[in-house]
Amino acid sequence: MFSVLLMSCSEENNVDIPNETQKIPIVKTAAVYEVSVTKDITYAEGLSHESINSTNATVKQLKLDAYVPNNSDTNRPAILLIHGGGFVSGSKDVESMTYLANYFAARGWVTFSINYRLQGDLGTVPAAWVPFAQNNLDPSAVNQFFALYPASRDAKAALRWLHANASTYNINTDYITVGGGSAGAVTATMLGVTSPEDYTEEISMTVDPTLTTTNLNQSTKVHTVLDFWGSGITVEILNDLYNKQRFDTSDAPILIMHGTEDPTVLFSEAEKLRDNYIATGVDYEFFPLAGKGHGPWNATVNGKRLEALCFDFIIEQQQLKVE
Repeated sequence: MFSVLLMSCSEENNVDIPNETQKIPIVKTAAVYEVSVTKDITYAEGLSHESINSTNATVKQLKLDAYVPNNSDTNRPAILLIHGGGFVSGSKDVESMTYLANYFAARGWVTFSINYRLQGDLGTVPAAWVPFAQNNLDPSAVNQFFALYPASRDAKAALRWLHANASTYNINTDYITVGGGSAGAVTATMLGVTSPEDYTEEISMTVDPTLTTTNLNQSTKVHTVLDFWGSGITVEILNDLYNKQRFDTSDAPILIMHGTEDPTVLFSEAEKLRDNYIATGVDYEFFPLAGKGHGPWNATVNGKRLEALCFDFIIEQQQLKVE
C-alpha cells in the first residue's frame, strides 16, 4: 500500500426561532467580492526534532493565511485548503492554493490555506510508527512515511483552530469544506474520514507539550471533501497500525478528481477510495481525468474547470443558497 507515498435556539411561544448559526449561508455564482488576505496567522505549534523523536527539539510556529470576502455577511461557509508536495515540499502560497482560496472567497466563503510540518522538519511520530516502518517499508520510504503523521496532526490542529475562531470570521461551522492537491488531498481525505482523536491522541502531552496549543476542546467536523489526485493512505495506516477501520457512514461526502495516467499517485488509488465510499454508502462524485497525469489543475470535464465542479459539489451536498 505504501507504494502510493508521494515523490476541516431560542424559543418563544413554543415556536422555534432559528439563530444565525442555523441559517443556510448564501454564496455567489460569480466573483463579486473583493478579498482581504491576512498572511501568516499562527494556528498552533509543533515540535521539530534533530532526528526522529530525539530529545533535542525546537518549537515550530504553524501558520495559515486567511482569505475573507469583503462583505457584511454574518453567516459564512468556510474552506480549509492543504497544499501538496509529497509531504516533502510546498507551501500555503503555491499558485494552486492561492487561486482556489481567492476563487471561493470572492464568492462568499472564508478560505484558509495552511502550512504544516514537512519531512525535513522531523516532527514527532508515535512510538508504534518506528518499528512498523522498519519492518514494512523500503528504507528509502521511511522518512516520507514519518512525515505523514505530523502533517496530519497539524491539519487536525488547523481544523480545530477554524472551529475555535469561527465567530471571528462569521463562519457557520455546519458548512465546512476541506480540500487539497496530492499530499494535501491525502490529508483532506483524512480530515473527512477519521475520528476526532486520530492523529492527535497517539502522542501524549508529556511527549509533545505543543499539543496544548492545538485547541483540543474543539470539533474536527467537516461536511465535504475535495480530493485532487490524492489517496486514502493516512486512513489506511490507522487500520494497519491500530486496527481502526475509519471508513464508515459518518464520513464526509467526497469529490474525487484524478488523472487516469497519474504516475505519482496511481489512478487505482482513486478507484480504491471510491470503492470505500461505495461500501459505506456515503455520497461521492468521481471524475476520472482521461489521459491526465499528476496535478492537471487546468483540466476540464464537459467544459467545466475543476473549481467549478467543486463549487457545484459543495452546493449540492451542503444545500447552500446561491445568488
